[in-house]
Amino acid sequence: MPLNNSQKMAILPHTVLFVAMVLLFSGYSTAKTVTYDFNLTWVTANPDGLMERKVIGVNNQWPLPIIEVEKGNQLVVNLHNGLGDKNASIHFHGMYQNGTNEMDGPIMVTQCPIPPGADFVYNFTVNQNGTYWYHCHADYCYPDGYRQALIVHDTESYFYDQYEEEFTVTMSDWYHELIEGIAPDFLSVYNPTGAEPIPQAFLFNDTLNSNIMVKPNTTYLIRLINIGAFVAQYFYIEDHTFTIVEIDGIYTEPTEADTLYLAAAQRYAILLTTKDTMDKNYPIVTVADSALLDGIPSDLKLNQTNWLQYNADADHPQAVMTVDDATQLNPFDDITLTPHDRMPLLPEPDYTLQLSVNMENLANGAGYALLNNISYTAAKVPTIFSVMSSGDLSTNSLVYGEFTHPIVLEHNDVVQVILNNNDGGSHPFHLHGHAFQVIDRAPAYGATFYDYADGDPVPYDEANHTAFPQYPARRDVLVLPPQGYFVIRFVADNPGVWMFHCHIDWHLSQGLGLLFIEAPMQMQERLNIPQNHYDVCKAGGIPTEGNAAANTEDYLDLKGQNKQVGWLPAGFTARGIVALVFSCVSAVVGIIFLVVYGLSDLKFKGDESDGAAETSEVAGKGAGKTTVAEASRENSNEEIK
Repeated sequence: MPLNNSQKMAILPHTVLFVAMVLLFSGYSTAKTVTYDFNLTWVTANPDGLMERKVIGVNNQWPLPIIEVEKGNQLVVNLHNGLGDKNASIHFHGMYQNGTNEMDGPIMVTQCPIPPGADFVYNFTVNQNGTYWYHCHADYCYPDGYRQALIVHDTESYFYDQYEEEFTVTMSDWYHELIEGIAPDFLSVYNPTGAEPIPQAFLFNDTLNSNIMVKPNTTYLIRLINIGAFVAQYFYIEDHTFTIVEIDGIYTEPTEADTLYLAAAQRYAILLTTKDTMDKNYPIVTVADSALLDGIPSDLKLNQTNWLQYNADADHPQAVMTVDDATQLNPFDDITLTPHDRMPLLPEPDYTLQLSVNMENLANGAGYALLNNISYTAAKVPTIFSVMSSGDLSTNSLVYGEFTHPIVLEHNDVVQVILNNNDGGSHPFHLHGHAFQVIDRAPAYGATFYDYADGDPVPYDEANHTAFPQYPARRDVLVLPPQGYFVIRFVADNPGVWMFHCHIDWHLSQGLGLLFIEAPMQMQERLNIPQNHYDVCKAGGIPTEGNAAANTEDYLDLKGQNKQVGWLPAGFTARGIVALVFSCVSAVVGIIFLVVYGLSDLKFKGDESDGAAETSEVAGKGAGKTTVAEASRENSNEEIK
């Protein structure tokens, strides 16, 4: 018997509810949890074949495991710090952590350091896709080998059916000493110019002289990641071009290129179609950006050759270098890429932040890095806990201290950051929690990139700039040119405490960073920090309530906060400090020389005959003069008349 309209209407809500529940639970049933158990341990490794050294491994293995998940997975990393003598954490670089700010990883920002022997659980949903990496975000940690790729596979990417296989390539700088042994000499009065320590090698997939085996006439997806702590690298494959399809997790319109520049922490994904031949193998060339180095040791090899291997039996030729200097290479300009989703330029900003980078010597004579004259100095309480415990005062930047350089953002504001560089070096800046729109930068990548390096800084001029792109490129790490500028925009739609900092690890240790306190009231409503995080703080003796000074009685009283080193008296410069230091050293050496010389003279006289000693005693000063004269005559072979 057919149903009448009223019966159909009565059944409809139940049918809709049933379908909704089926879809909901089917979603849950297909969601997957990917779990990694990490026990941090010291191991030894010799990736460049030049020196065996201690490195930070996972489960007694190094290189570290690549984390692989699919879009929509729940990622759980159970971390045990088995190092014994070093704090730890994990930052999942490029993960937005929307709703899980406490899983972001930088110590004293979103968590306490994980002390030796402690356990910590990272647990979050991966609602994005692309090429990422993970690394320690504690003091002087990830350059000791604690870094590796994190890949989010996506079967729905627009290019998924355009390639047959995929590879991941990491590139990095490499030091032969533990960073904790190098750091004291870097941030020191004896290094007032702030010259960064020069690596001893540059690695390709944590090794050298390796092969990527390919078949002819086949398309591959190659993910490129600079997991280094300092030096940018150029990348190209001889006699090949490729198609860029992703930067920093953002799919791009397919764009052909032949050379890329990857600063520390930057990523690309490219499609490479191989040649229809097996006659030869082709050098994969990585070239360190020597412009970042204050000196180039004679034994440092700046360019590395690995191979796109078509035929294992064919020759593996070394790369043919066509330039004398890395800066003569002409890489693709990332600002010209168009996102595949064609997200339009954000509207005029609700909030504009103008910043200047300066490298300065402070009162202890060491070189520091500053944004608007503030060198980032961590608070006594991790900033996320200050937000969560400060109630209605959480929107007041005073709560977070002066030297964390806190910038409080209102929820969903369009934020524009203008970053001017008063330094002669380039800086790759990373924003946690977001991919930002790149709307202007000068000079551009290519032949003009170093045009401002030797003159006066050229700041951004709001009244005179190039037209902003209609569909700006987006990424989470952007290179600030020497004495140039860049302009970026993003929406403050991700409540949390997010670092904005230079990803050259040496520069972060000098203080080149700040904190965005984004939508703090929404943070209090939405975040649920696990008890495990509080337990780790307790184990390390770090408070989880109070302002930047750990004051729980008056959140606006910053007495006792951590402070940056004070300013030098007016008139002191790096050159003056160098002159003063070496003058003092010379004076000390001179005094030591005089003392030693004087004592050796006494020893010389003590070895003379008793008669001579008696003569010296009777004659007094005259005998002393005679002795010196005789010594002088012996040294010069001149006759004294």
